[in-house]
Amino acid sequence: MRGTIDGLLSPHPLVETLPAMLRDDPFARSLCAGFDELLAPVILDLDTFVGHLDPATAPDDMLVWLAQWLGLGGDQELGPVPRRRELQQAGTVNATRGTRRSIQLAVESVFGVDAEVTESGAARWSPTPGGELPGQAETGVTVTLRPAGGAGIDLARLEAVIRAVTPAHVPHAVVVQT
Repeated sequence: MRGTIDGLLSPHPLVETLPAMLRDDPFARSLCAGFDELLAPVILDLDTFVGHLDPATAPDDMLVWLAQWLGLGGDQELGPVPRRRELQQAGTVNATRGTRRSIQLAVESVFGVDAEVTESGAARWSPTPGGELPGQAETGVTVTLRPAGGAGIDLARLEAVIRAVTPAHVPHAVVVQT
């Protein structure tokens, strides 16, 4: 949570903007000092805003907001380290959203384990009108995880992450191999 910072000085004190006749007035100086104390953290945040948008330097309390802003954040319980990994992959995941690769990246960034994603994929067509179509008739995605050392995987969290990046009309299955 943002707030005032003890001892933080404003880089642009308001008293310097007053007309000369008010600069020595104790009430005007006190009022400006109060506003300076309130505005100094705002000015600091604006001056360092680029750092708030970088997953490597953003404060921990900004990470959830960044994830939601980028269409991520299917997993609300994610800690700061995996959330930063998720945000670093956001460009690739969002640019390829719904593909096998984006599903794999999203799952790996959240759970920190290798994921294998298989899909029925591809377009189906026949050179003969009304002819038999090649490939599988049913679409689907299967996500396979192999956690090291028999570590447990929270299936509800995994389902939420997969649902967030898989097209709504494509069913999915999850396999966790120990």
